[in-house]
Amino acid sequence: MSPKRYLIAALAAISALFVLWFARDTHMLAGMLVFVSPPALLAVATARGWHRAGFSAAVLALLWFSHGVMLLWSEPALRPWAAAETALALLVIHAACLPGIRARKARKQPPQ
Repeated sequence: MSPKRYLIAALAAISALFVLWFARDTHMLAGMLVFVSPPALLAVATARGWHRAGFSAAVLALLWFSHGVMLLWSEPALRPWAAAETALALLVIHAACLPGIRARKARKQPPQ
């Protein structure tokens, strides 16, 4: 899978997680605007080739990771959701950094 598709899949997965998480919440609209729309819009931006989508996704994923860890520690009832959010945030970070990792590895290898 290409890094671009990997990032799109990770962003779509975290967006779907938030849709399921906030579907029955009393503040559903706010949850959808704050949590669902950013990863969904970044997935679309990545698919359309916006060159800063990976960086923006990684920065937001740091916030999702922090939010997930905070909930893991403070809300026992939300631990499954928070664990999924934390894991998916790490996937987004990995997907966003993968092109840079591959470029660095390619640069270190001696030419043949």
